[in-house]
Amino acid sequence: MVFSENEIRIYKQDYPLLEGILNLKPTIWLNDSLKKSQQIPKLPITKQNMIEAEKLWTRFAPFLKKAFPELELTDGLIESPLTQIPNMKNALEDNYSAEINGNLFLKCDSELPVAGSIKARGGFYEILHYAENLAIGAGLIKPDENYEAFLSESFRRFFQQYSIGVGSTGNLGLSIGIMSAKLGFNVSVYMSADAKQWKKDLLREKGVTVHEFTGDFSVAIKAGRQQTLDDPNGYFVDDESSKHLFLGYSVAAFRLKKQLEENNIKVDADHPLFVYLPCGVGGAPGGITFGLKQVFGDHVHCFFVEPTHSPSVLIGLLTGEMNNVSVQDFGIDNHTEADGLAVGRPSSFATSISKHLVSGIYTIEDHELYKLLIMLADQENIYLEPSATAGLIGPQTISETNYLEHSNAENATHISWATGGALVPEADMQQFYAKGKNILEKAE
Repeated sequence: MVFSENEIRIYKQDYPLLEGILNLKPTIWLNDSLKKSQQIPKLPITKQNMIEAEKLWTRFAPFLKKAFPELELTDGLIESPLTQIPNMKNALEDNYSAEINGNLFLKCDSELPVAGSIKARGGFYEILHYAENLAIGAGLIKPDENYEAFLSESFRRFFQQYSIGVGSTGNLGLSIGIMSAKLGFNVSVYMSADAKQWKKDLLREKGVTVHEFTGDFSVAIKAGRQQTLDDPNGYFVDDESSKHLFLGYSVAAFRLKKQLEENNIKVDADHPLFVYLPCGVGGAPGGITFGLKQVFGDHVHCFFVEPTHSPSVLIGLLTGEMNNVSVQDFGIDNHTEADGLAVGRPSSFATSISKHLVSGIYTIEDHELYKLLIMLADQENIYLEPSATAGLIGPQTISETNYLEHSNAENATHISWATGGALVPEADMQQFYAKGKNILEKAE
């Protein structure tokens, strides 16, 4: 469906912010319907669900420790560092001519072990949840037994009866593919044309079947869903509506709370926390936002970031149409260098929750992502995928609005959530860096 000029004109009249969005201009939207904690309606998941999700991670820790050598030192815990980036803060202030009140940190999900991206949280969780249910249902294990058993040949033979599918622009496919193949599932990843070649190659090396589609993410996910569910023993990981992906992401809030405490960082009315999250279909930032709100309540302020060419969650929330419309309906091409964020239609499950919790959304142009990539590499020796840099200008972008006026921003802690980069081949990362340098030189 593509809206007519008259339909778009009516939308613009009702939502003036659409004018800039449809002209691909960087835009800031503040959520006027944001609810206070006590006003949030009943949601389809609860903090108790998060607690149960964390218990599942604990049960699988012995398996993870044995299955992946890189998890030996963490005793099977999959977690990333929280790193203060003072040099980057200074560079941002110099380059964007705006002060950042408070300290700036990077939540380095780009360094999450095994899968190297934020998708390890949701993707691994959903596959482990599914595997546990199958194994318990078949009488192969009980929740109080040692989950190292999931590495045994008898478990692998059992899981080989089942197939798993997922539609992906890249990083979710990696997490689903890596964990499913390790357990013994027959796994297929349905990838859009804009997914990076190295991600397809890596999946194939892990024993995953990769299906490529010339259309965007929505084409891949539709085909993957149909083909997977045609198999009576097929299970489709649906990024557009998955509760389990969402819960896997949400547990990050418990881990972040502990890291903040270890750094003696307060989060309260006088010391607010601002978090900036790159956003594709909306599941990962939505899950993390839900978790942070459960842990910190009204003292945390979460903002999503989308490419100017793929503002699917922004349009869904702004218009109230949610997942009933896509960016293509409004004539936006959904073409972006930020492949993990190249999503035309938002998650129905995540967006229905995020509308009550997210403080706002801003959009960013591709060339800014590359500039930020260069700055972070030069200032902090940290290398990210372009899409993972999107949150770095969050504090300065939000300072252009009146949002900070009543939030004790001078005592704030700002966290840019870095979503991917650890598995990027050196040659590809050098290409990112060279492209960023070229952009900076042209801008000077």
